[in-house]
Amino acid sequence: MAPSAESSASGAAAASASAPAYKRRRVVEEEPDLMSYEDDDDTYEAYIPASKRKQMELQRIAGRGRVAVAAPGAGTAVETGADKGGDDDDMGVRQSKTALLHAARELKALQAKEQKSEAEKAAEEERKILDAHAARRKLASDMELAKGISYEEPLKTSWRAPAFVRRRTEQENEELRDKHHVLAEGKDIPPLITNFRDMKLPPPLLAHLESKGIKRPTPIQMQGLPTAFSGRDMIGIAFTGSGKTLAFSLPIVMFALEEQRKLPYVRGEGPTGMIVCPSRELARQTYEGIKVMADVLAQAGYPEIGVLLCIGGISMAEQSHVMGKGFHIVVATPGRLQDMLEKKKFTLEACKYLCLDEADRMIDMGFEDDVRNIMSFFKQQRQTLLFSATMPKKIQDFAEQSLIQPVVINVGRAGAANLDIIQEVEYVKQEAKMVYLLECLQKTAPPVVVFSDNKNEVDDIQEYLLLKGVEAVAIHGSKTQDEREYAIKSFKSGKKDVMVASGVASKGLDFNEIQHVVNYTMPKEIEDYVHQIGRTGRSGNTGIATTFVNMNTAEQTLLDLKYLLMEAKQRIPPFLAALDDPRAGQGASLTGCAVCGGLGHSVKDCPKLEDNQRRQTAGFSRGDGGGGGY
Repeated sequence: MAPSAESSASGAAAASASAPAYKRRRVVEEEPDLMSYEDDDDTYEAYIPASKRKQMELQRIAGRGRVAVAAPGAGTAVETGADKGGDDDDMGVRQSKTALLHAARELKALQAKEQKSEAEKAAEEERKILDAHAARRKLASDMELAKGISYEEPLKTSWRAPAFVRRRTEQENEELRDKHHVLAEGKDIPPLITNFRDMKLPPPLLAHLESKGIKRPTPIQMQGLPTAFSGRDMIGIAFTGSGKTLAFSLPIVMFALEEQRKLPYVRGEGPTGMIVCPSRELARQTYEGIKVMADVLAQAGYPEIGVLLCIGGISMAEQSHVMGKGFHIVVATPGRLQDMLEKKKFTLEACKYLCLDEADRMIDMGFEDDVRNIMSFFKQQRQTLLFSATMPKKIQDFAEQSLIQPVVINVGRAGAANLDIIQEVEYVKQEAKMVYLLECLQKTAPPVVVFSDNKNEVDDIQEYLLLKGVEAVAIHGSKTQDEREYAIKSFKSGKKDVMVASGVASKGLDFNEIQHVVNYTMPKEIEDYVHQIGRTGRSGNTGIATTFVNMNTAEQTLLDLKYLLMEAKQRIPPFLAALDDPRAGQGASLTGCAVCGGLGHSVKDCPKLEDNQRRQTAGFSRGDGGGGGY
């Protein structure tokens, strides 16, 4: 066994001795294959660590010097922005920190630029929408546009403010405007005057105004009357019930009086001035106010002033009688006025004064062409005045371009609600409205106005109230002129307690001591809501407005209503407060829609714009059938 054990041991030793040599040979043989990339080629690129690459990129962005990394053995210098002298490690750390801070600042600036560009994109989109719906021509006659006639200076009048008013400094005038919350913009703005006597009104007119309880002018009259007397073009914006009608009626009466004194009018001559209203009822109300002032002056020995009412539904014989004597003032609706001018019943050759009452509606879709057509009959420069409680930015910008050095007078935000009105919004299901209406009528004593935007619904409400023993009348565009006038007269005289009306009675009408307005149906446009609730809370009195809303009311309209209530510091009902509001948090930066003035949406979401597009496509005009046409 010994030899065999020995031989096996020697064999194992021989195997163990030979095994390492065999493995070494395998490694040596395979090394050229595995490490073939280390060939004898000195043109390869050196490996750069990730941290070094990051530092190089940051230094390149920061522009802090040349960056070059030498390959080992390549003989290329390495410059990292650090000088040869000094500690390379410390300098590299400092430069890395500086570069990172600079990069962070650049990143923040880039993000701010991107955010700004988003806001700019939204603004650009709104501008494009407005440009697409803007009027192509300014508000002027066809002759003026065709011949390129433009007037640089406003008309001159004989009126001058008292000497002590003219001696005021501009700073003193601004302080007075601030005191009365009047914002006036324009070139050479006439001074504000705080009483009628200093405006040089005749004593009979002063006595007449005092007899009606008008002892001192309202803010819009303080600035508006001197501006109009001075012959300046004007845009007057003030809340409902603020006395805008007197601000444009007194100047036209005074100008007519002056013309009659210079040279009395004879048959076929006139008018001196013209007031255009969107509805018959508003035109008649304005006419009656001017006629009373003309009669007061005539009774006091002043020259007689002829006033013509030019609306549909009245006797042509009555109009012919006034025109036969020569007349000074025309109060009209667009439809009948165009008809009379086209038939050459009278001309505008001597007319130098034009006022558009509720001008935003007069210039709006459907009425703009009528106004242009009327202006084409003017033969000379005229003084143009535009008045409204709601004047969206789109209409205001267009009007400013069309007038001559206009003075823009604002009393409160355009489209804001009268602060003398308590606004209450109730969620009432459609089927429960009639019953709840009876409860609402118990809130105040009569008279009360109930508004609905549907003519059939107006008739239904009146019938229901009559069945319940409530003295009610109804008025809408499909009623005859006699029916409309009967409703207005019986309601104003107090014979009827409730008037149910469509939008035809929402703008401008002045009813005595209306204590309560009920919006049976919330209007689609917030402008109409402002005008409707404005039938109460007039001349400094307090009124209540109750509005019914339900699931049929558009969400955009509800958002506009919510912001209007917030602006007037009214109570916000829980169902309005819970609305999903995409504009929440914008705060003071929130601006109203340029098309309708609503605060709850932007131009691209404007319901009025969509409605106008539908009407334009269908070929319909604005209004409710007969309100402003004839």
